[in-house]
Amino acid sequence: MLRPSIVIASLLAGCASSAELDENAPAHHRRDGTFVNTNGEAIAKPLSALLKWQREAPDVTPLNLPSVPPQPDTLTNPSAAQVTWIGHSTFLLQVDGLNILTDPIFSKRASPVSFAGPKRTTPPAMSVEQLPPIDVVLISHNHYDHLDKPSINALRSKQPDNPPRYYVPLGQKAWFDKLGIEQVTELDWWDKAEVSNATVHAVPVQHWSSRSPFDRNKTLWAGFLIDSPSLRTLFVGDSGYSNDFKDIAQRLGTVDLALVPIGAYDPRWFMKSAHMNPEEALQVVRDVGAKRAIGMHWGTFSLTDEPMAEPGERAAATGVIETPKPGETIDLN
Repeated sequence: MLRPSIVIASLLAGCASSAELDENAPAHHRRDGTFVNTNGEAIAKPLSALLKWQREAPDVTPLNLPSVPPQPDTLTNPSAAQVTWIGHSTFLLQVDGLNILTDPIFSKRASPVSFAGPKRTTPPAMSVEQLPPIDVVLISHNHYDHLDKPSINALRSKQPDNPPRYYVPLGQKAWFDKLGIEQVTELDWWDKAEVSNATVHAVPVQHWSSRSPFDRNKTLWAGFLIDSPSLRTLFVGDSGYSNDFKDIAQRLGTVDLALVPIGAYDPRWFMKSAHMNPEEALQVVRDVGAKRAIGMHWGTFSLTDEPMAEPGERAAATGVIETPKPGETIDLN
């Protein structure tokens, strides 16, 4: 029997577009309205590669990471900059009066349907109802483990009178329009937006987008650099390792904190272009000159072939990338 994650990956598979680049637009824009990475290539695997992965995929033992109960007083009244890993790529970053939520997914599955697809093995460290009022939500791309409709609707229900401002990659606003959510700002790579006393920069990373077999790379993917008075944070989102991180440091300067993906990397022949391993994540930390780094995108969903605990173990072995428990709030001073 195929793992649900592989079935979903097969459903979302597509072929690379042969459309030419638009000479009158940025280099990552194609004439057909799709996007490519900064190396000029779109990530796409042929059906034969997907079938090979299916045939060779091992059984992966589910992992339920131990978590820390939420601390309401600490979350409601932070005394300094702090970050809490809720699970997968979902962080609550609290800095200079802003409560920032990244790629919120609180659902039991990362899937377009509730009865199939990758099932959560580690519950979120807190519920949407336990969050403090959220000012900003960052969405790195539209894959189901990063853009989750039930979680977005739950946030809207929680804050009907003071909704958060969403910052999303180019082309993603239409999805929010269909939900009736108006507080959405689209950003192309290197665009920026001011929010309160901080600046949000969208930065290039190496990945792809799709929510169906028919929309591959029709919306952009991005990382975000949050530049606030007391802290500069890079939220990578999803990415393979690339020279983009050196370019980010060169154009925008080094950062204090890097939130880096460390999981979903095996088999390397299939995943390397889209997902970095812990050692490549360490290189990202060095590229952007981060003073601290926290690993994400692991221990929550069984998406690929490596043992679920392995990314955390390899990241901890670097001596640089921290792997806090879900729910653990880290003082960033």
